[in-house]
Amino acid sequence: MSERKPYTLREIAERFGGEIIGDPDTGVRQVATLENASPGTLTFLANERYLQQLKATRAGAVILGTAMRDATDLPRIVCANPYVYFARVSGLLNPAREPVPGAHATAVVDRSAVVATDVEIGPLAVVGKHVNIGAGSVIGPGCVIGDGVTLGAAVRLHGNVTIYDRCIIGDRVILHSGAVIGADGFGIAMADERWVKIPQIGRVIVGADVEIGANTTIDRGAIDDTVIEEGVKLDNQIQVAHNVRIGAHTAIAACAGIAGSAKIGRYCRIGGASGIAGHITIADHVEISAHTIITKSIDKPGTYTGAYPFEANREWRRNAAQLRHLSDLAERLRALEKKLAALERRES
Repeated sequence: MSERKPYTLREIAERFGGEIIGDPDTGVRQVATLENASPGTLTFLANERYLQQLKATRAGAVILGTAMRDATDLPRIVCANPYVYFARVSGLLNPAREPVPGAHATAVVDRSAVVATDVEIGPLAVVGKHVNIGAGSVIGPGCVIGDGVTLGAAVRLHGNVTIYDRCIIGDRVILHSGAVIGADGFGIAMADERWVKIPQIGRVIVGADVEIGANTTIDRGAIDDTVIEEGVKLDNQIQVAHNVRIGAHTAIAACAGIAGSAKIGRYCRIGGASGIAGHITIADHVEISAHTIITKSIDKPGTYTGAYPFEANREWRRNAAQLRHLSDLAERLRALEKKLAALERRES
C-alpha cells in the first residue's frame, strides 16, 4: 500500500476554510482521537468535557471551535463546527481507492450490459441483461446485479450486494456488504385459508449520494416504486418495506423497521430499533428517539420519544403491574373529581 499523502494546515484551510493559529506548515497524515493521537496526526475537540484530554494529547495539530480557540498551544484550525470539519479532513486523508478497470476472470457480465470503460467488476460478480453501469463504479466480489438495473456514476458495491431486476441506483451511492435492494415486499392475501402471493411489480429507486449499510433490505414496490431520495443515510440491518418513501437527507440508525407505504419526510433522524407503522406520514425535520414505535402520522417537526426507561427488574415488574390497572385508576380519578366538584358547588 502506498504511503499516505501528508497535508499542511495551510493546504487543509485552503480547501475547507477556518482560521490557522500556529505554524501553517504543520503537516498531518492521519486523523486520530484526542486520547490516541500522535505527532503527525490531527485531532478535534467539539465538547468541553474533553478539555483534560486536549491538554494531554500528543497530536500534531487540533481542530477547535471558536469558543475554545485558546484552549491549547498546539497548532490549530479554528472553525464554526469542529466535528463537521474533522469529517471533511478525514475524507481528504482517507480517500476511497480508485477503481481498477476491468472485469475479473470469474465475473459473469451479460453481452447486452453497457459498462463504462473504467468500471471495476470483482471476482464471481454477476451482471445481468441490459444492465447499465456508470463511470468510475466498483462492483465488489460476489455481487449480483439483476436484469435491467441502472447504476449511476461512481457507485460502490461492497461484496455480496444483491440488486434485483429493474432497480435504479443514483450517482455516488454506497451499498455495503449483504445489502439487498428490490426483493419482493410482503404482499399476500388470504383466500380459502391459504395465502395468495401478490406479485411485486414496482421497483426501488435510490437517489444520488445515498449510503446503505450492511445487511439492510429495501423491498420493491407492490405496484408503484419504493423511493429513497438523495442524500439519505441508512445504517446496518434496517428493513424498508414496499412502497416506502424516505425523504432527502434523512438518517436512520441500525435495526429500525419501516412498514409498507410509510412516507418519511426530509431531514428526519430516526433512532436505532425504532418501528414505523405502515400507511402513515412523518413530516420533515422530525427526530424519533431510539426504540420508539410510531403508530400514527406526525404532522409537525420536533422530537418524539416512546421508549420506556429501564430500571431494576423488581421495580419494573411492580410498575408494569400498575400499568395494567391504569384505565381503572383513571376512571376512579374522574369519579372523585366529579364528587369534589359537586361538593365545591354545594359549599359555594
